Amino acid sequence: MTAPTRSPRPRPNPRPSPAGRPRWGMRLATGAAVAVLGAGGIGHAVVHGIEGNIGRVDPFEGLSNRPGSGRGMNVLLVGTDGRDKITKRDRDRYHLGGAPCHCTDTMMLVHLSADRDRATVVGLPRDTYTEIPEHPDGTGRTRPAHPLKLNAAYAEGGPSLTVRSVERLTGVHVDHYMEVDFSSFMETVDAVGGVQVCTVRPLRDAYTGLNLPAGTSTLDGGKALQYVRSRHLDGAADLGRMQRQQRFLASLIHKVADGGVLLNPVKFQEVSSAVVGSVRADRGFGSDDLVELGRALRNLTPASAEFTSVPIATANFPVPGIGSTVKWDEPAAGKLFQALREDRPVNTAPHAPHRAQDAKPPGGPGPRARTVDVAPEQVKVQVLNGSGRDGLARSTDLALRATGFVTTGSPVDAPRVVRHTVITYDPRWDRSVRSVAAALPNAELRPVPGQGPVMKVILGKDFTEVLPVRAETPPQQAGGIPVVTGDQVVCPEQG
Repeated sequence: MTAPTRSPRPRPNPRPSPAGRPRWGMRLATGAAVAVLGAGGIGHAVVHGIEGNIGRVDPFEGLSNRPGSGRGMNVLLVGTDGRDKITKRDRDRYHLGGAPCHCTDTMMLVHLSADRDRATVVGLPRDTYTEIPEHPDGTGRTRPAHPLKLNAAYAEGGPSLTVRSVERLTGVHVDHYMEVDFSSFMETVDAVGGVQVCTVRPLRDAYTGLNLPAGTSTLDGGKALQYVRSRHLDGAADLGRMQRQQRFLASLIHKVADGGVLLNPVKFQEVSSAVVGSVRADRGFGSDDLVELGRALRNLTPASAEFTSVPIATANFPVPGIGSTVKWDEPAAGKLFQALREDRPVNTAPHAPHRAQDAKPPGGPGPRARTVDVAPEQVKVQVLNGSGRDGLARSTDLALRATGFVTTGSPVDAPRVVRHTVITYDPRWDRSVRSVAAALPNAELRPVPGQGPVMKVILGKDFTEVLPVRAETPPQQAGGIPVVTGDQVVCPEQG
């Protein structure tokens, strides 16, 4: 699907979402801003010109008792749901109505390793239950600490209280602060020529107006905003939305890095101008930092960028006077932020080396793996040899297990030799069989009512190989924090 051409739209000021309809688009805008503004290949001259157009804030003013600085760089990326300068036509077209709440829509901590060969992006749920620190209330009086949702810190005390609240929650020292809004996101996506996403099933959400077919689509800024905001697609709700945002951000950074933006001064100026009008950053985030950040981004590989969210214990934790909040899994969250403080990949042991390849979970499928709806780890398979070739069933069983399927480990001979490979399945498991079919694309699918949850693969004379597959939403590793890497979440065509 090709993005339609639209005339430039005015940029909005920060503005929040309608009650009960949180906006998450800025999580990706902040990632885009970092990728675009840090174009180190352009050099200081161009970056100096851009720096002068960035709005400035003082998020660290008056902060005390802060966590100690660690190795690497930590950037707090804050997205507001500002939309008041978006045209009425686009607000109606992309379902962007609603009154402002003057709070943050989304927050991310981005950690760049000290040697700049790895990045970790951590999503901080906006409805996180926390205690807002004591702070001046704007009238000269001090408001005592009190429970609240994390995103409300911005409404009460702006960037400074937001930084204090995040540092208090995570124990991570924030080195820099960046803030963007909806307009910046939409115009940045348009400026890079659209961003590719892929899905194994159609996506439709009446709340945002999203309507995507199965397969690969190229989204313009408005449709991209619908994609990253949608939460009424399935039972996964906000969790599914955060996972889609991770995939989109990885694809966007891939597009910026591989599309010539960082090496083309004209294209860079075009894209950066779409971003800086709606960006605010701390006063210490100058041209030297932007150049350094850009050089780091150019050196990153898809496998060395890992994406995760804070582990959740309770997704609907009721608090009197506040409503439903998100309560963190404190032990798991502690391990996550300890990894950031110690400058290492999330699921590695303390003090482990932090090479770029460490960020990719062992045994994961390569970038050319086919995307499937049901994770192969959730599909049981029995292999039968009907090819007449000795040893083929054993090697196929091992190949299916290597790409994630739960095989019996005990392949057997089929009753007779067959010409074509067949997968028999119970119609009640019709989604699971499609994952097996993606690994065996020339196999015939044959429904057998009552067969049960085990897929039976009968190898025929035409069998050649098992293709790797990967889940659209990779499952959590046992004992670890759910993390995906850039090469796992971009469309296979981009790998």
